[in-house]
Amino acid sequence: MHTTQEPFRSQAAPKSGTVEIKPVRLIRLPEVMRQSGHARSSIYDGIRDGTFPKPVPLCGRSVAWVESEVQQWIAERIAASRGVA
Repeated sequence: MHTTQEPFRSQAAPKSGTVEIKPVRLIRLPEVMRQSGHARSSIYDGIRDGTFPKPVPLCGRSVAWVESEVQQWIAERIAASRGVA
């Protein structure tokens, strides 16, 4: 029998104590465009080139991006522009 666990709670990890599970926020294309400053075509060009985070398929043709991955991409661009990378 399979039991379900409550989401976003600390759960015991095998042989390593507890792991904090943090909520993941998925954002749709308009928000990705707003946060990144890129147009739709530039985002999909970056995905194809492997330079922008890939979206997560939701259902049918619907996709969304993991917000933390988009924010990490932005942080890397900032660091590169400052000569930190």
